[in-house]
Amino acid sequence: MDVLVERALLVGVHAQTDEHFEYSLEELGNLAEAIEVEVVGTITQNLERPNPSHYVGAGKIEEIRNFYEESGANLVIFNDELSPSQIRNLENGLECKVIDRTMLILDIFARRARTREARMQVDLAQLQYMLPRLVGLRASLSRQGGGTGGGFQNKGAGETKLELDRRVIEDQIAKLRRELENVQGQRETQRKQRRRSGLPVVSLVGYTNAGKSTLMNGLLKKVNAELDRQVFEKDMLFATLDTSIRHVKLPDNKAFLLTDTVGFVGKLPHHLVKAFRSTLEEARDADLLLQVVDVSHSEHPFMMEVTSETLTDVGVENVPTINVFNKSDLADLSYPKVEGNNVWLSAKDEKGLEELVELIKDFIFDEYVTCKLLVPFDRGDVVSYLNDKANIKETTYEEDGTLMIVELLADDRKKFEEFVISY
Repeated sequence: MDVLVERALLVGVHAQTDEHFEYSLEELGNLAEAIEVEVVGTITQNLERPNPSHYVGAGKIEEIRNFYEESGANLVIFNDELSPSQIRNLENGLECKVIDRTMLILDIFARRARTREARMQVDLAQLQYMLPRLVGLRASLSRQGGGTGGGFQNKGAGETKLELDRRVIEDQIAKLRRELENVQGQRETQRKQRRRSGLPVVSLVGYTNAGKSTLMNGLLKKVNAELDRQVFEKDMLFATLDTSIRHVKLPDNKAFLLTDTVGFVGKLPHHLVKAFRSTLEEARDADLLLQVVDVSHSEHPFMMEVTSETLTDVGVENVPTINVFNKSDLADLSYPKVEGNNVWLSAKDEKGLEELVELIKDFIFDEYVTCKLLVPFDRGDVVSYLNDKANIKETTYEEDGTLMIVELLADDRKKFEEFVISY
């Protein structure tokens, strides 16, 4: 059976206020290629704002249709989220399959989702997007089946079918919301348990494909974590949708939890941000954020802006942040280098990871105190615990027991108060 190769024509409106239009169109092409859609051409139009009825101006429709027929395209992708009426009008005017940036991103997320939670989050976002667009999407689906007319022959029956579809979708949305609330409750319980453990939480955030998973794996390798604890990494958009949490134990026995989050992208669909809210909230409860930036990309300041705005949208505010300027090797920058809360490194080459770890330690280990303990010989359990959990600076054996100078969590110091002789 022949596989249908999707060949897309990209269409974008350059609004007067959009300084990042060219990059956003380039990104649209990358998003299309991420699901193996071949881009055959691009059409743009300068307008004060997108046309409310057809997105582009009336004269542009003819140009798009001619280009579509000449290029052998079978799909037109628009660079913004289209309203239900825009989809309907464009389908009628162009007589072809039309999708927008939001549908494209949702499709990528649907393909990348691995865990049950991620799949539910994507399903919810897709259904919420589809609900107001049933009429336009129905025409699109009939075209995919090879029809060219669009619309229904029997209007009455079609309206009944739409009403049924609407009810089915509303029921599915309600069911998914309930299930996600349960998962959110479990996630909140896990977060509370982690907070009780006293371990600081460091969360990786950043634009998609900035190198978060590569950085996470580099840090795990640096501290000799088991290889099966490594996370999936690939040079593609949205390689990671599922939150990964790893326990990082440093050579001095200090430890923290490292969490990864879904990557961001320009014009990330509102429904998707809402659906992934509980996942992104991992960052809200973090003690420290590592904003991973692909410094080799000319638009990296814009990517940082998008990341900050998306985090603010889900209530992540006032969390101390280290800017990790990754891929410094590709940017021909001097690295490894640290300035304030900024570090330049290459996660792929594993250069600059030591500097990053030292910077992380400066931020999150202010809860540690150094003290001297005298532990009686019959309390070997305490010595064993401290060897495992604390940074032992000195150990000597006295007549009355084991004398230890240790750096340990303030909570642990309280736990062993009876053995503390000075600090």
